[in-house]
Amino acid sequence: MSAHFEERSGVVPCKTSWGSWYQTMEEVFIEVNVPHGTSGKEVKCHLGSRDIELHVKGEEVFKGKLFDTTMSDEATWTLEDKCLIRIILMKTHREAGNCWASLLEGEYCANAWVQDQMQRKLTLERFQRENPGFDFSGAEISGNFAGGGPDFSSLQK
Repeated sequence: MSAHFEERSGVVPCKTSWGSWYQTMEEVFIEVNVPHGTSGKEVKCHLGSRDIELHVKGEEVFKGKLFDTTMSDEATWTLEDKCLIRIILMKTHREAGNCWASLLEGEYCANAWVQDQMQRKLTLERFQRENPGFDFSGAEISGNFAGGGPDFSSLQK
């Protein structure tokens, strides 16, 4: 099992008209603001391995093809405080180099700065997992971090 990585530390959200989404190496989190008082019966959510659809009170919030594949049998959604829907998708490809550029293909894209920050966070998460005895909580990363950062696997320990 990999070392614990606090997914909320340094979360880099991609803001949208309905809320935001963010990611770790393993998961994609979607937070949707809904009218206060919304009940679970008013939420219709389809979570497929490559597609997603969300309707609230009969209105479509989003629908489309996900940026990459997920494990649909491990996806969940919850309604919190009758005003926030939280969806958790488990990525199929769980490595730092798999940084989603958008939630859906061509929609809810991270701008260049947000994408850069997301990739930095995933690279730090990878370093934390590879070096569980080190504290990366205040770490900053610079240089070559695209695609998950440098590969140190060939170095002797």
